[in-house]
Amino acid sequence: MSGQSIDNVIFDIGNVLIRWEPEQLYRRMFPDDAAIHAFYAETGLLTHNIELDRGEPFAVVLADLAAKHPHHAEALHAFNHRWPETVVGDIPETVAMLQELRARRVPNYAITNFSREKFDVALEMFPVLRGFDGIVVSADVRMVKPDPAIFRVLLDRHQLNPARSLFIDDNADNIATARTLGLATHHFAGPAALRRDLVARGLLRAQ
Repeated sequence: MSGQSIDNVIFDIGNVLIRWEPEQLYRRMFPDDAAIHAFYAETGLLTHNIELDRGEPFAVVLADLAAKHPHHAEALHAFNHRWPETVVGDIPETVAMLQELRARRVPNYAITNFSREKFDVALEMFPVLRGFDGIVVSADVRMVKPDPAIFRVLLDRHQLNPARSLFIDDNADNIATARTLGLATHHFAGPAALRRDLVARGLLRAQ
């Protein structure tokens, strides 16, 4: 942790504020986790998810995959039509910390790898995502983390000083990129450690 004081906090969304787990959907469609992972391996669905995060339409990407793997067409199209079932829910403790930061008027931002069509769904499911002082959704800018350029979009757009910005993400590659850009970072592994870090930085009060 840097001794530099922090003026603002930048959140990742998936698996920091809301729990995204495609297996929740596919456990309703496959007999066991082994079958799910075989489906992933055969179709490359999760690899292609990065195309969706870059803004490619779900219907187009999944239709192409279904044409290549017709025996998995139903499961592939479910990733689009039943997408809300891939979201387990919010992470209450992290959401509470975000709300505490807002109550203390700490500027808060987000950088998220997310399809715009599904992010609009997530906004309806989780209204807390509407309250950021600024947000960069990967599909809107056609670039994804850990590309340094997506970080620069947020920093430049809101004239943020990287050294006075704390970036929170569960992905080690994204954390590494943020560090090269001079941001303070927290590699998210659970709410308890995040709270300790935010308290130590003077952003939240100890409970």
